Amino acid sequence: MAKNPPPNDGHRIGAVRDRSQFRTPSGDWAKRNTATGRIMDVKKDGTPFKGVRREK
Repeated sequence: MAKNPPPNDGHRIGAVRDRSQFRTPSGDWAKRNTATGRIMDVKKDGTPFKGVRREK
């Protein structure tokens, strides 16, 4: 019989809410708070944020 994995293993179930990401002109990914419109964080390694929706 199958067992469920242990809880609190550090991964997210579902998408991050009230946030979106977009690509800056320099090619980095930036995360934006959709409620206020302020930029929260920028990733310099060129990979997008996990679980955050993308803006068009």
